[in-house]
Amino acid sequence: MAFHDSFTSDDGDIATGPLGQRVHRDALDHSTRLEPRLWEVRAGVWCFVGNGLSNQTFIEAPDGLIVIDTGECNQEMETALAAVREHTDAPIGAVIYTHFHYVGGTQALFDAGAPDDLEIWGHRRIVANRARYGLELSAAAGRGIVHQFGIGLPDDGEDALVNVGLGRFFRNPAHAPFTEGFVAPNEMIADVTRAQIAGLTVELTPAPSDADDNVTIWFPDLGVCVNNLVWPALFNVFAIRGEEYRDPRVLLTGLDHVVSLGAEHLVGAHGPPLSGAERISTEVTAYRDSIQFLWDQTVRGINRGLTMDELTEFVRLPERFADSYLTRQFYGLVEHHVRQIHTGLRGWFDGDEASLLPVPHIERHRRLIEGFGGREVVLAQSRAALDQGNLRWALELATWLVRSEADAQGRADGGSELERRQLAAVLRAIGQRTTAANIRNWCLVRARELEGALDLGRHRRHRFSAGAIGANPLSSTVHALRVLLDPTLAAGMHAELRFELTDGQQVGLRLRDGVAVPTDGTTAELSITMEPATWIQLASGRRDLSDAIESGAVTTDDPDAVRAFFRPFDHESLTH
Repeated sequence: MAFHDSFTSDDGDIATGPLGQRVHRDALDHSTRLEPRLWEVRAGVWCFVGNGLSNQTFIEAPDGLIVIDTGECNQEMETALAAVREHTDAPIGAVIYTHFHYVGGTQALFDAGAPDDLEIWGHRRIVANRARYGLELSAAAGRGIVHQFGIGLPDDGEDALVNVGLGRFFRNPAHAPFTEGFVAPNEMIADVTRAQIAGLTVELTPAPSDADDNVTIWFPDLGVCVNNLVWPALFNVFAIRGEEYRDPRVLLTGLDHVVSLGAEHLVGAHGPPLSGAERISTEVTAYRDSIQFLWDQTVRGINRGLTMDELTEFVRLPERFADSYLTRQFYGLVEHHVRQIHTGLRGWFDGDEASLLPVPHIERHRRLIEGFGGREVVLAQSRAALDQGNLRWALELATWLVRSEADAQGRADGGSELERRQLAAVLRAIGQRTTAANIRNWCLVRARELEGALDLGRHRRHRFSAGAIGANPLSSTVHALRVLLDPTLAAGMHAELRFELTDGQQVGLRLRDGVAVPTDGTTAELSITMEPATWIQLASGRRDLSDAIESGAVTTDDPDAVRAFFRPFDHESLTH
């Protein structure tokens, strides 16, 4: 396997992990970098790696311990704090967030005695970024997380989780039940800021990466830089779980800034720390150059008129980037990043004539199968391609069989048991042969669904989480209902409903012949009133609308009209 290949066709590259996992040997070796360990970066600086998906970092300052990132839950932060307490008993002096992803365990610091007026530093967009998750795209986002992070894979055996590329787990099972403990920043920045935090000089520099609220943290007196730019794997331009476009160019300024600091120690939000100014300069320069290379060469190919399929063959990272794990495909794949750059810059149409006006999906696959001589022939050819190690062709053929028929929900996801198991077998082979954790996890989750070992049906139904509803104003949740409207059922309907909460919030939604239009509710002819807690129950599916109306928890002058208003929406509790 060349270092830039997406997977190997050589069974000799497959290793067996400690839990019986079948996995590429380099991906298994990568797990050693993510093992639980409290690194002493230098005197008074510690970084806890392997506690979850992210690291927790501690800086002993004159006025107390600065905690950088608090993990995904209180239990994760409690574990990290217990580890550092074996080395220092300094009081908690401040918190700094690198970005909004790993800030869910801050309450644990207050539970451990942090003062009520504790300074919590972070970008001003952190609260808004956390709040917007779980609304319009909640089903897709949840399903993407399941696939990318291997949630639901077995505890042992060939399909067991190995790692998630940037850490050991999305959520460390040892930390269940994952109590949420986010506390919003009370010291917010938007520009380069130099401050005294817990008695130590700190420079905070906005540096967009996979989040637009990312901040690089520099301690000039210690020679320590903490960042979320340099990952223990090639940067993920494309997240297979589905994310907004991450423009690789915006990282370059932040990475050049990191190099310019001349840091003696580089601590990341993920992976082990690096020490030595020369090593850091060399490694980070190569890392930023790998990202620029992907963008530049993709654009070069676009200008030549290459389609996305051609681009994935045209853009290959040079072998020199194999020298460091920081530029290896341990998270995502180069060929997927190239596609994402094209899509982000130019959209989905790449000049391929067949994609301009494609044959409907199921019909296309049926015609291909017919042209090849029937389902049995295609199945046999897919099996032969798998036996020969031609996994891309085996995958395409097997996909035709499954995608040529609709399932009970109308999705192109049918096929016989034999056909579905063939597709699962190809996906499992790819998962075992790739170094990329995202791809292994996605392939194995999908394989197990095809075999009937996993049921992802609930992740294809839109759901609002109670946490997301409570974190957002009423208008955000109500207006998000527009993406749940069945236009056929709402055809010809004209009505406006005002939502009123007892805390004073008011918002409206107007049905206008198959479209749900956000309003402020002031002109609505219908209205419902309830307490905020009742709306959380209704929107999260914990209580039915009819029950709430009959019990008086929801009041309205026209219950039948309100029920009729909600009938066209794909939201079970609001239509019952």
